[in-house]
Amino acid sequence: MTEFTMTKDADGVALITWDVPGKSMNVMSFTGLAELDACVSDALADEAVKGIVITSGKPGSFAGGMDLNLLAKMKEDAGDNPAQGLFDGIMQMHGLLRKIELAGMDLKTKKGGKPIASALPGTAAGIGLELPLATHRIFVAENPKAKYGLPEILVGIFPGAGGTTRMARKLGAMGASTFLLEGKMVDAAKAKSAGVIDEIATDPVAAAKDWVLQAKDADLVKPWDAKGYKMPGGAPYHPAGFMTFVGANAMVNGKTKGAFPAPKALLSAVYEGALVDFDTALRIEARWFTNVLMNPSSSAMIRSLFLNKEALEKGAVRPKDVPDQRVQKLGVLGAGMMGAGIALVSAQAGMEVVLIDRDQAAADKGKAYTEAYLDKGMKRGKVTAEKKEAMLSRITATPDLEQLKGCDLIIEAVFEDPKVKAEMTQKVEAIIPEECIFASNTSTLPITELAKASKRPDQFIGIHFFSPVEKMLLVEIIKGKETGDRAVAKALDYVRQIRKTPIVVNDARFFYCNRCIIPYMNEAMRMVTEGVSPVLIDHAAQQLGFPVGPIQLTDETSIDLGAKIARATKAAMGNAYPESPSDDLVFWMEDEGRLGRKAKAGFFDYDDKGKRLGYWKGMADKYPLADPQPDLIEVQERLMFAQVLEAVRALEEGVLMDIREGDVGAILAWGFAPWSGGPLSWLDIIGAEYAAERCDQLTTAYGDRFACPPLLREMAEKGETFYERFDPEAQQAA
Repeated sequence: MTEFTMTKDADGVALITWDVPGKSMNVMSFTGLAELDACVSDALADEAVKGIVITSGKPGSFAGGMDLNLLAKMKEDAGDNPAQGLFDGIMQMHGLLRKIELAGMDLKTKKGGKPIASALPGTAAGIGLELPLATHRIFVAENPKAKYGLPEILVGIFPGAGGTTRMARKLGAMGASTFLLEGKMVDAAKAKSAGVIDEIATDPVAAAKDWVLQAKDADLVKPWDAKGYKMPGGAPYHPAGFMTFVGANAMVNGKTKGAFPAPKALLSAVYEGALVDFDTALRIEARWFTNVLMNPSSSAMIRSLFLNKEALEKGAVRPKDVPDQRVQKLGVLGAGMMGAGIALVSAQAGMEVVLIDRDQAAADKGKAYTEAYLDKGMKRGKVTAEKKEAMLSRITATPDLEQLKGCDLIIEAVFEDPKVKAEMTQKVEAIIPEECIFASNTSTLPITELAKASKRPDQFIGIHFFSPVEKMLLVEIIKGKETGDRAVAKALDYVRQIRKTPIVVNDARFFYCNRCIIPYMNEAMRMVTEGVSPVLIDHAAQQLGFPVGPIQLTDETSIDLGAKIARATKAAMGNAYPESPSDDLVFWMEDEGRLGRKAKAGFFDYDDKGKRLGYWKGMADKYPLADPQPDLIEVQERLMFAQVLEAVRALEEGVLMDIREGDVGAILAWGFAPWSGGPLSWLDIIGAEYAAERCDQLTTAYGDRFACPPLLREMAEKGETFYERFDPEAQQAA
């Protein structure tokens, strides 16, 4: 199947059209590279061709990036030397884009080349923008939905097809940092203002054709190929440039804490490339790109944050034989922070929402949450008055349960008490249609137990949101023992409607996410009682790539919530409940009235506005600091193993049904070391044999909570990895 085709018009313009069959958006493949090379070569060699325009056959978009199988093929083709294969393949891409950039001109005089323009009907990301950056002029359509950028850094790599070098030389290190280090995608107006694209046109193909027919030799010479070129903002040893690179280095290390390999490699490629000529800079970029691709972190991040996340969002675990279950009318029970957030994102997705609370004032307060959110959007120019009015009109705030008639999904977000939830379930089921699905937003209570209050347990399911609902990307769907396929499909289709990523797990206390989060936070609490500095604990976690440390996380989620969960768990488990010094610390903090950020007093001190001032010194009075303090790696491994062993146990017990959900869920729910690809990917990186050995050492030193799960022990003995043993594609095929 052809991906690039070329046609010539009577004026002598060759139009190269990129259109990958069967794809909604173009992606660059091995075949595509060869076809593009052939089209460009033919056009440059044809005397009748005066200029070239490269465009897309996809309405509304140019290209979404690179087919990641292309990189895998480069490795495979190289046999025993995958790094060389990658480097050679990347240099081949550089050669093609450089051919486009030089366009057949005489290398000494910089004359005689053929003008090449790109005409983008819409979104261009990754190599979809790197290719246009190599052309002589970029025209884009007046498409308000289109975005332009280089988002590779967000999945653990960086722009490696010349985008890093061209963007840095085009905009300067400072100007390029937004696109390279933050991976921002911007609209056409911002892209033009930044200097990324050249013109916005009603008909970009026509505008590009007009330009190539009038372009002169000087219009084809890129600034970095012209004599006397100087990098905008200054090169590394220019006084201004020196400060830019010092600042960029500080910014990267400040944000990543050294945990992510790609940003450091990108910065090295820009810095070193700025000291040499352009073609040498491309080789340097290729070397650093190869370095990142050979790091297991990049493969794990790409797999979890791109491939697996996308597969889950597209319904990889959805029951296959259930028809579309999109929600038309949603009922939300409870207008507190969670219920209000659920109403907001649902109305945002176009659903009719009935928001219920005990009285009109409480219900109105929940609806006001959406209004305040929209008001902030209006101040930033993101929301129009019309959009605000339309969204608010979709939410009916009321204490009247009769308004729930006609709902096809109910989400209960009332007080976390089984009796209260059971009473509400029975009241609502007497009103809603027979086929309506009932979901609980509980974060800890077993769904199977809650479903006992329902007359239709096959239509009862858990839909666990994370706070704040509008910001958190993950939704955890929990199947009770009697939950049917239609309820699962309904929950998944609803989560797709609100544009979040779902995972589906089987019922168990704390489900999956909280099952892993709670031991993580408890291990940090234990260390405090042992005299380990809270500063060391939080910084150890941040240097692993966690967005915040576990001490700070406890303050953010509230200390009394932790105390409440501990009491409820102890009551449910009875004598089987493992006593822990972490509970003693949490109960003591609760008694002291230090409930966390919401109380402006917790493990941190706060000012009147809720800004953290520093760790509360009272902790050291209660639990004096040990001398000496433990090794950083020891602290980090205690924090990591506390989480990953629960992930393994969840897989062993069948709570996790798909390892992709274990990894994606951990990263999106609580920020588990994204560079690792998730807890199961991390175990694959360090190896099951080392993990089992470390479990034994930690168990001897700290207790049975670190005992090696039988599954992990077996995998260590067999030399297996999780993604080999539990390969999702192989399991689906079976």
